[in-house]
Amino acid sequence: MDLCRVLFFSLGFLTCLGKMAMTPKDLLFFMETMEQPRSRKPSVRTGHIHQLEQLLLNVSFPGHNLTLQTRTIQSLVFKLACNFTGLSLSSAALEQGPQLQALHTMQFPAELTWDACSRTRLAELRLICIYFFTNKFFQDDSNSSLLNNYILGAQLGHRPVNNLRDPVNISIWHNQSLEFYTLTCVFWKEGDSQHSQGGWSPEGCRTEQPSPSQVLCHCNHLTYFAVLMQLSPAQLPTELQAPLEYISLVGCSVSILASLLVILLYIHDRKQSDSIASIHVNLHVSVLLLNVTFLLSSTLAVAPVPGVACTALAATLHYTLLSCLTWMAMEGFNLYLLLGRVYNIYIHHYVLKLCALGWGVPALLVLLLLTVKSSVYGPCTIPLVHNQENHTGFQNVSMCWVCSPVVHSVLVMGYGGLMSLFNLVVLAWALWALRRLRAGQKAPRTQACRDTVTVLGLTVLLGTTWALAFFSFGIFLLPQLFLFTISNSFYEVPLPSRG
Repeated sequence: MDLCRVLFFSLGFLTCLGKMAMTPKDLLFFMETMEQPRSRKPSVRTGHIHQLEQLLLNVSFPGHNLTLQTRTIQSLVFKLACNFTGLSLSSAALEQGPQLQALHTMQFPAELTWDACSRTRLAELRLICIYFFTNKFFQDDSNSSLLNNYILGAQLGHRPVNNLRDPVNISIWHNQSLEFYTLTCVFWKEGDSQHSQGGWSPEGCRTEQPSPSQVLCHCNHLTYFAVLMQLSPAQLPTELQAPLEYISLVGCSVSILASLLVILLYIHDRKQSDSIASIHVNLHVSVLLLNVTFLLSSTLAVAPVPGVACTALAATLHYTLLSCLTWMAMEGFNLYLLLGRVYNIYIHHYVLKLCALGWGVPALLVLLLLTVKSSVYGPCTIPLVHNQENHTGFQNVSMCWVCSPVVHSVLVMGYGGLMSLFNLVVLAWALWALRRLRAGQKAPRTQACRDTVTVLGLTVLLGTTWALAFFSFGIFLLPQLFLFTISNSFYEVPLPSRG
C-alpha cells in the first residue's frame, strides 16, 4: 500500500513538472483514467478532480476554446479577455455522447472577470467547465440523489469567484415525474478530513422551476453544482413563512422572559428542601436555553458563519431540546410519585440524581454524535414553495440543526416520542386518579372549574402538546404547524411551589 502511494505521488509530481507541455490527447487519456474503478477513498477522488482542474488551466491548444469528452466526463476550456461580455453554454451545441439525452445550460455574466481584471492587467483568463454525468466523484455521507446524476462545475483561473451580483444561471431539463420530490440547487462543499469528502450545501443558490421539466439555479459563485432530490410529500407555502416566524419570535421572547422571571424568583426565595420547585426551575432553565438557541440557529444559518460555529450551535440546540424533553419526563415521574406514592417517597439525593439524568444523558448523546460523526450537525435546508402565474419556485430557508435523517428520526422524533408517550400515560393516570378522588364527593362547580384548570396546567407542564409534531404530513401539515408553533412557542410552566 505504501509503495502504491509513493508511485501515485511520483506520478503526480512528474505530471506537475510537465504540465506546461500537456497536450489535449494526454489530457483525454487522464480523463479516461479517472473513470476506471480505483480507490474509493474520498481524498483520492478529490485529488483526481483537483489535478484535472490544474491540467485544464495549463493545457496548450490552438484557438480560443477546447472540448474534451469521455463516457462520463466532459471538459471545456475557454480563453477570455477583460472585455468579456458574458457566455452561454448549451449541451445542445456541444459534442455529446449518445447516452446524454437531457439538456443543460450554463450562463456566465460579464461580471465574472471584473475582480480578476481589476487586480492585475491580464492578457488572458481561462474559464474551465467540468461536467460529470455520474455521481461517483461526489458522494456524501447520505448518498444523496441528484437530478440526472449531473454535476456541472466551473472555475475561473486559480482564484475563487464569490458573491456575484449577477448570478450564474444553470438550467437542467429532465423527463422524470418528481411529484413527491423537493428539488434544491446545491453546490459541493469539500470536507475537512480525509475520511469525509464533503457534502451538498444550498448556500448562495436559489431554485426555480419554470416548467415541470426544467430546474433553474441562480448561484452567486463558481464551483460544482447539482440539483438535489429529496422526498417531500408535503411542502410549505412561502406565504406562511412570515406569520410562522413572527409567532415563533413573539412566543419564544415571551417564554424567555417568563422563564427568567421564574428563575429569579426561585433564586430570591429558594428552599433547599423543596424538590418540586427545583424540578420546575431546571425545566425552566432548559426551556430558556432551548428558546435562545432556537432563535440564534435560524439567524446565524443565514449569515456567512463558519461551518464549525453552525455545527456547535446545532449541537447545542439538539442538546437543549433533549434536555427539555427529559425534564418534562422528570415532571411526569415526579407527578407519579406525588399522586401514587403518598407515603415513603423519600429518595436519597433525589434532585441531584434527576439533574444527572436531565442534563447528563443528553450531553452524553450529543458528545457521542460529535465524536463519531460531527457532520450530522450543520446548516439544514427548509424548502418553501411559491406558485406564480407561469412557474413554481423554491426558496431555501436554512437553520443550524440536525442534518442526518437517521439521527433526526432516532434522537429527535424517537426520543421525543418516548418522552411524550410516557407523559401522556402519566397524564391519563392523573386524570383517572383525580376523577376517582372526586367521585365520592359532591364537588361544587367552582371545584370542577379548578380541576379543569389543573388538567390544562398538567398538559402544559408535561409537554404533551409536543406530540403534535407527529402530524406534520398531508392535510395535517398546515394546521399542525400553527398549533405546534403557538402552543410550544408560548410554553410556560407554573411557578415553583412555595410550600
